[in-house]
Parts: sequence; C-alpha cells; structure tokens
Amino acid sequence: MGRARTTLAHVKTFTVEATDGAARAGILRTRHGEVPTPAFMPVGTKGTVKGVHPDELRALGATIVLGNTYHLHFRPGEDVVEELGGLHRFMGWDGPILTDSGGFQVFSLRDTIVRVDDDGVTFRSVYDGEPARLSPELAASIQRRLGGDIAMCLDQVPPADVARSELAEAVRRTTEWARRQRAAPAADGQLRFGITQGGTDPELRMRSTEEIAELDFDGNAVGGLAIGEDRGAMFETTARSTEALPREKPRYFMGIGDPEGILEVIAAGIDMFDCVLPTRLGRTGSALTWEGRLNLKNARFARDAGPLQEGCACPACERFSRAYVRHLVNQNELLGLRLLSVHNLRFLLDLTRGARDAIRERCFDTYKSDALGRLQ
Repeated sequence: MGRARTTLAHVKTFTVEATDGAARAGILRTRHGEVPTPAFMPVGTKGTVKGVHPDELRALGATIVLGNTYHLHFRPGEDVVEELGGLHRFMGWDGPILTDSGGFQVFSLRDTIVRVDDDGVTFRSVYDGEPARLSPELAASIQRRLGGDIAMCLDQVPPADVARSELAEAVRRTTEWARRQRAAPAADGQLRFGITQGGTDPELRMRSTEEIAELDFDGNAVGGLAIGEDRGAMFETTARSTEALPREKPRYFMGIGDPEGILEVIAAGIDMFDCVLPTRLGRTGSALTWEGRLNLKNARFARDAGPLQEGCACPACERFSRAYVRHLVNQNELLGLRLLSVHNLRFLLDLTRGARDAIRERCFDTYKSDALGRLQ
C-alpha cells in the first residue's frame, strides 16, 4: 500500500503505444496510477473481489478493479464510504477503481422495475423491496462520493430480444441521460465514460456510438451486449463500434470474461473489459485451464497429482494438486473456492498480459490463433 497518486493535470489520459491490426496496447492514466491495456478488471461488486485479498490481487497482476454503484449505494451507503475516506481506503485497494452506474443491475433485475421515464428509473431495492430511484444526477453523485477513478454514465439496458422501437427508445434515453450526467459534478480528477447502446442493430448502434462520442467523455464503453444475443453478431457489433469510436480514447466492453471472448474483443480494438466469471466459477468449483473449464467436483480428479494448470504461477498451482483442491471443494472448505478464484483470475490476467505483449511485438494474430487452438 501507500503508492503515490498520479496527478492528471496536463497529463494525457490515454496513450496508444502499439497497434496490430485493430488490436491496441496502451496506457490509461488515473489518479491512483497507470493501467496498461488491454486490461481485465476483476469485479469487486460490494467493495471486495469475492474471497481475494487486495494484496493477492496486486500479486496476481491486477491493475484496476470494478466497484458496483447499485450495491454500494444500498449497503453500506455512499455516505458511509465517503466518511471513511472513500472506496480506496474503505476496501484497502490503492490502485485504480472503476465504478459502474448501477444501470445494468437495475435493468437486469427487471421484475423490480416500477417505471422508466426520461428523468430516471424507479425500482424496488433487491435488499428490502422498498421503492428507490436512480437518475443520471444521482448516479453521478453516488460515484462522486464513492471516489472511484472512473465513473460510468447511467444507461438504459434493454433485453436482447426487445422490439426495435423499444431499442430505439433506449438509445435516445441513454444519450439524454449521458448528456445530463456529463454536466453533473464529479470528484476531483475523476474520469467519466459514456456508454453506447443499440443491441446488434447496425443503424441504432451506430447512432448511439456517434451521439455518445460527440459528448467527448474521457472514454467510451460498448454496453448492452453479452446479454444473450448471438455471439457472432456481438463480435461484429463490437468491431463496428470501435471503428466509430475516437482512437485517442479508451474503449471498454462491459461484461465479458471468457478466454475466447476476451481475445475476440481485443482483436476488435477493445482496451478494457470486466466480468464476474473467474470468481463465480471458482465459487462453484471450476477452474479455467488450457484444457477448458474443469469441474473439480468430478471423480476423475480424485487422484490427480498435477496442478490445475501446468506452468501456472498462482498459489494454487505452485503448491497444491487437483486432487487436493477437489477434496476441498467437495468438503465445502472455503480454501478450495478461494484457490480456484485466485487461479481463475491469474489465468485471465496472464492471458490478457500475453495479448498486450503480442500486440507490442506485432504478432497478436498468431498469439490469438495459438490460444484459441489450445482452448479448443
């Protein structure tokens, strides 16, 4: 702990250092340090990456984590976090933090929504069922008080199978909300990212991309994907979106964390991405490996003396066998789930770091092809 903050005055926020096709390697500069990109962001939904100590995150290679505005707003509340020194001090992480707006959580919990209008969205809290309201101004205020380094705009996230008329309305409303949040106060030095919507509809996605880009945020996110749409269409939409987004600003794909998906969005020109997948898989007893996902509950690992992944330098692989981890998982021992979570994070962070190195060496296509071949 105790790393010096980066002063952003007169410092370029984002620099592209190398390209290979559409893939990019760069540096994102924040108040709490630099983020080499491409970057995978572990998700700390409630102020913690589940089961993983901040020092472990740093040792694994994480440079930035994500906090969840929706959940932190309700528990413990942004007033508590602010009073205790902000989210960095509260959760004991001294590196960069991105906070989402809460929009995805509200719109993914559709049964809790009461009303959506141009002013904001009314919904019932997932904690106590009480009515609550979220607007662009409130999303900005919560994130300002949490004190993250990057604050996301509130957007309307429609389901993948929504009618085109509703999708168009979500695009219109997302732009209007972004404009209002752009004008709201932010924490000193806090970067702000806009979010595009439009599903996989080429016309609506391009309209949203152009409108959000015109608002001149510090970075831009591709939202409303990886929610059940056709995977091929998702990657095509991502590639079209990055072509239309400003080259000099970071691009963030919201919510992807499988190895194949990470490689594809990097190839499309995405710089940042996040997902709960590695820790969620860990908590359900599964490991990410070059053999694919391994379910450690399976009896075939009962006498397997090998590590989860040969050559992996994570604490699980350096010290323990598959058989031991399987034993822990099947006995509901917390250590087993922690070891798997740490391993899965290391696997994705290593994959992403390898992609960055390959872009800098201008051999990303080979790296991607070799990686996909091993995964298959």
